[in-house]
Amino acid sequence: MIQSITGFFVSLFNRWMPDAFVVAVILTIFTAIMAVLAADFSPSDTVLSWGDSIWNLLRFTNQVVLTLLFGHAVAHTPLVHKGLGMLAGKVHSAKVAYSLACFITGVCALLSWGLSLIVGGILARSIGERCKKEGIIIHYPLLVAASYSGFVLFHQGLSGTIPLTIATPDHFLESTMGIVPFSETVFSSWSMSLAAIILITLPVVMTRLRPADDECEPLSDALLAHSEAVEAAADLKALEDPHEAPTPASKLDHWRPLNWVLIAAGLYYLGTHFFVREQGLNLDILNFAFLMLGLGLSRSLAHFVELITDAAKIIGPYLLQYPFYAGIAGIMLASGLAQMVVDVFINYSDADTLPIAAFISAAILNIFIPTGGGQWAVQGPIMMDAAINLGADLPLVAMAVALGDQLTNLIQPIVIVPVLAIAGLHIRQVMGYMVMALAWCGLVFLLGLCAIVFL
Repeated sequence: MIQSITGFFVSLFNRWMPDAFVVAVILTIFTAIMAVLAADFSPSDTVLSWGDSIWNLLRFTNQVVLTLLFGHAVAHTPLVHKGLGMLAGKVHSAKVAYSLACFITGVCALLSWGLSLIVGGILARSIGERCKKEGIIIHYPLLVAASYSGFVLFHQGLSGTIPLTIATPDHFLESTMGIVPFSETVFSSWSMSLAAIILITLPVVMTRLRPADDECEPLSDALLAHSEAVEAAADLKALEDPHEAPTPASKLDHWRPLNWVLIAAGLYYLGTHFFVREQGLNLDILNFAFLMLGLGLSRSLAHFVELITDAAKIIGPYLLQYPFYAGIAGIMLASGLAQMVVDVFINYSDADTLPIAAFISAAILNIFIPTGGGQWAVQGPIMMDAAINLGADLPLVAMAVALGDQLTNLIQPIVIVPVLAIAGLHIRQVMGYMVMALAWCGLVFLLGLCAIVFL
């Protein structure tokens, strides 16, 4: 039965799913229409609120881009890339391929969402290539979907935007809810328990979605040939480098002690930040740490620049699409649409059920505002006011919003872009499988929240 349901969604999205940027434009038009019809917002005010808001996420967009760039660079450093290749070498069956890809990216998501996205793409590509060469029958679109699905845990890890925000001094809701440490959100027993359940069960679920062998689509010959050509070019460059006449400039470019000076300064700064100033983890500090890690794992400053340059090809869709989602958020906020969506659930909630309402409403809003920071800016004040008025658990409600946000990231087209760019697939090829992953994770999160508030 599960294969039949999966097959239905796979066929549906293969036929009807457009490009991620087209989805962003369609959502913009839909939001504008709803603002006029449902919120009684004038067409003129709708357009003006869209234009006024379209650049509101520039700082966050830059943070996201840096997270992806540094995560991509770290994942492609020799040590990490070799490690991922060794993991791919452990694959001897299709079941292991699907489950290993899902589990590894889930672990990475708990460390850094940017690293998870990049590792998800690289690991899927590496495993797909190994299976192609070894004659192991796999369905490559499912492998890529399984590799991406582990990303669903990112808000319950070190880089979760919402828990990081509310743990940072002077955050915009500090006067309402204070500073909430990770011990009450990410490191709470209930959050770690839910993360462990997903980490253990989701790989099994993704494995169960595999089609019959005669319906499997392996990694294409073109993708394999491209990877082999890239490796051959890298080997050729490695052979040519020793014959180049060294110059003072080239020696300086490849002089590794320059890396060490930056790393030493970076470690001193991080130590001061955490242990002297006693400040917590936030997105800027996380990016700083990954910058230092990338410098530490690269062979030289010139090598690190090469890694960043290679990573730059994946950031275009983000730079193009995030302004449109910022515009959508502006329309929803100015017209009151966001308030209307949340109120539908708050009006029927009490102190016990508010976390569940927060989870469901966040899952819906995330389709239109696919950034944890942007969504929290819109939904956070509403939910925290409701939590205070109803006497609900503020950290639990905040994390319920985070769970809803991360859940529908499984089907939000903009988020999966880096994985697809590396894997060489179109979003319509994987979306059917992501719907099934969403159904399972949604059930686990919902039952977990019900257990917390009612038991």
